[in-house]
Amino acid sequence: MVAARNLITAPFRPTGMWRRTWPLGVLLLATACGPIEGVACTAIGTLTGVTVDIADPRVAAAKIEVCWDGSCATPSLELYPSSRVAETTCTGTSPDDSCSARSEPTGGKHGFADLPGLPAKPVTVTLTLLDQSGSSLVDRNIVLTPEMVYPNGPDCPAGGPQAGISVGADGSITER
Repeated sequence: MVAARNLITAPFRPTGMWRRTWPLGVLLLATACGPIEGVACTAIGTLTGVTVDIADPRVAAAKIEVCWDGSCATPSLELYPSSRVAETTCTGTSPDDSCSARSEPTGGKHGFADLPGLPAKPVTVTLTLLDQSGSSLVDRNIVLTPEMVYPNGPDCPAGGPQAGISVGADGSITER
């Protein structure tokens, strides 16, 4: 019992190699500890591809071709009716109050072309929009630069690159 008490109360006096290296160990331990509150990064996924928003109500179908590094992909591009928030109402301003929103159709359409191999660098996109009879309304090329998406925020790993195209009612196309 006496020997154990002496070990506990005796001051630490490094000798030899330990005299030179123990301050480095203390420094490493002190700097290796990160903040107690860390960033929680979930396993949420991100689709990689190109979003298309179309204002022209005459568009019934779309085709897309995306090219980079000498090869091209032609993923499917299914279109869905677009809507917007028409009005909102709230019962008050406290956290226990409720709000509601009413949406209305815009007449436009939107879709997403899933491209798992899409790079985060410039790509050439050919977009063809067809009316109900299959006639071409728009057949244009645009260069897009997909950007990495961070579904959990910038302090977590990227989910993958995405790009977007907006098509005006006049057939003009712009990067979104």
